[in-house]
Amino acid sequence: MTPDFVVGFARQALETTLMVSAPMLIFGLVVGLLISIFQAVTSIQEMTLTFIPKILAVFLSLIIFFPWIMRYLVDFTVRLLTDIPRIIG
Repeated sequence: MTPDFVVGFARQALETTLMVSAPMLIFGLVVGLLISIFQAVTSIQEMTLTFIPKILAVFLSLIIFFPWIMRYLVDFTVRLLTDIPRIIG
């Protein structure tokens, strides 16, 4: 196991983590921004107003992107498992 392999594996792991979490984070960010704009325009400063729509947006994005997320994670796992002989040898 070389330092180049460890750095490459760490990069792939971080990239996978970011790619898998990005759809949920982006949906939550967009919904939070829209609700904040709505609150600023209407002067409604209720803190609990943001939670339910954000939770629903994250859940909806998880449902929409679940097949892609699973495919991405399976591809990462297959690459990792096929590299085991190279790690050991």
